[in-house]
Amino acid sequence: MADAFDQAGPIADAGAIGRWNSAFAKAAKAAPPLLYALRLWAAVCLALFVAFWLELDNPFWAGTSAAIVCLPQLGASLRKGWFRMVGTAVGATAIVILTACFPQDRIGFLGLLALWCGICAFTATVLRNFASYSAALAGYTAAIIAADNLGATGGASSDVFLLAVTRASEICIGIVSAGVVLAGTDLGGAQRRLAESFATLAAEIMDRFGRMLALAEAQLPETKAERREFARRVIALDPVIDQALGESSHMRYHSPKLQAAMYGLFGALDGWRGVATHLSRLPEAARRQGAHIILRSLPSELRSVPEGGSPVLWIADPLALHRVCEEAVRTLVALPADTPSLRLLADETAKVLAGLLKVLDGIALLVDAPGHPSPRAPRVRLTEPDWLPALINAARAFLAIGAVELFWVTTAWPNGASAIVFVAVLVLLLSPKGDLAYGGSLAFALGIAGAVVCAAAIKFAMLPALQTFPAFCAALGLFFLPAGFAVAVSRQPIVTAALTAMAFNFIPLLAPTNEMNYDTTQYYNSALAIVVGCGVAPLAFLLLPPLSPALRVRRLLALTTCDLRRLAIAPVLPAPDYWESRLYSRLTALPDQATPLQRAQLLAALSVGTEIIGLRQMATHLGTTAELDAALNDIALGHSTRAIAKLRRFDDRLASTRETGTEATMALRGRGRVLIISEAIAEHGHYFDAGAPA
Repeated sequence: MADAFDQAGPIADAGAIGRWNSAFAKAAKAAPPLLYALRLWAAVCLALFVAFWLELDNPFWAGTSAAIVCLPQLGASLRKGWFRMVGTAVGATAIVILTACFPQDRIGFLGLLALWCGICAFTATVLRNFASYSAALAGYTAAIIAADNLGATGGASSDVFLLAVTRASEICIGIVSAGVVLAGTDLGGAQRRLAESFATLAAEIMDRFGRMLALAEAQLPETKAERREFARRVIALDPVIDQALGESSHMRYHSPKLQAAMYGLFGALDGWRGVATHLSRLPEAARRQGAHIILRSLPSELRSVPEGGSPVLWIADPLALHRVCEEAVRTLVALPADTPSLRLLADETAKVLAGLLKVLDGIALLVDAPGHPSPRAPRVRLTEPDWLPALINAARAFLAIGAVELFWVTTAWPNGASAIVFVAVLVLLLSPKGDLAYGGSLAFALGIAGAVVCAAAIKFAMLPALQTFPAFCAALGLFFLPAGFAVAVSRQPIVTAALTAMAFNFIPLLAPTNEMNYDTTQYYNSALAIVVGCGVAPLAFLLLPPLSPALRVRRLLALTTCDLRRLAIAPVLPAPDYWESRLYSRLTALPDQATPLQRAQLLAALSVGTEIIGLRQMATHLGTTAELDAALNDIALGHSTRAIAKLRRFDDRLASTRETGTEATMALRGRGRVLIISEAIAEHGHYFDAGAPA
């Protein structure tokens, strides 16, 4: 019996320890969502306290703004708050100007208000992340101020300037309150997370690239799937960069470095693609020899990482690794090569390392590496990948808001202004979401319905019995604590959208003021207007739907081939960085539904365009433009087979030159460029020939 007791004791203790560990794990998992819920509640209460203390007319706008900018991530929240201030100021200024231009013309005023919202929808689609949110906010801020300032049938008032200042002040109070709460309870971590993401991607790309070279001596591994997955992961870095920018003004000043680091990863993948494609086309002996020479030229620090793909080395001392990579790039560029094949392998490997150099610059900035020089990087040139989605969204916003304005004027509905506001909010906010806009608008409408019920319950069942501000805050906590927790733990986008809409619109429905109004008829009339506005938005997305992801991808690919054909025969060459920025923007704009092959096609077009620019510059110097132009003309016509044949003849022309010294090296490098273009076109011939002019 004693033995049994002695044996059962440790087992029971182990079971208890396991239960305690499980409980602690669950508590740790629940802590961040609970902390976010507490921050959300505290930010709203602080904003309302300040607004009540200042005796503002509509203090609920301060609480609403605090709820909207309070996000689970500190950097995202501060970034959103900053852009919300900018958007609010622009929208308030716009509505004052509109009122001054049309003080007595109701139709002109409402028409220009709809046009302004259409312009904001266009701008919100062109911009990205929180800058897009700021543009949308500029549109519906104008609608909010107009709704507070118009009569039952839409006549402008001379008090619009004072109202705009008051509304902007209330919104800024909410933003500052949320920022104070967040800054006091969160030290931030987006900067470190971004550094780890950059380091992980760079380490894994270099590890897989080196492994490919090492295994090529026996049998070349297939790396297409790996490269395409890396491209998807690089695209996903864009919103993470925006969060890091929100945590630090220093990061915002050096934001071009972070954007360049992201594009450096694309450049590394492009170089890897060139090496892998060429090795796969070489005979076995030449493949082994070329892979061995290039692998031997790589720095030992990148070939002998203790743990493959480990980001530790990249974060621990990025400057030392930067110096190593710089020396390796110089070695590869100057590598003695007697064949265009070896020249191609060396130059494309140098491109891989040059891209990783930009990543190391970004990592050094993020981890604040000692001794890191911090001159501001050249600003990355951004181009719009496709104008059609922005034009469609602008037309939808103009028509939807104009239709509700017309209905309001025709029926003289007292609460029609609220319907206009919520149509503007949903259409402007959700238009940049593309194919997710319709589902998001339905989820938003569902969240509004839930907020109507919750606000009515608290407003009419609890608030009349409360006399103090702490009691009022406790009543708010009954809603915001569970709602904030649910938003933070939700993993389904539609559910998250509905819960977020409920949390953001609770305060406007509750409409707390210094002297509360408990008129149920007025409440439900206002709620009806909001529900109607939320119902018009999904109808607008249904009648004029955004481009589907498949169509957007096809358009991006088609626009790229058109640009490439123009580039091939353009009388004036663009700078290489312009072409690269244009393709990087299209890579970033690819929807998640894009296939790996489609991402690979864009990367191939990036490489072909870059090499065409280099070849045309070189041919002018060597006097071989006629032969090259014949091949490029077939690329412009979409005749890839004929283009490859003429590129071979151009290669023979370069091989027959009797140049020496620098010209000989240039000719050999040009032959390597010819190989890159020919192999990319051969691999994706169907894509490069698609849509060719008849």
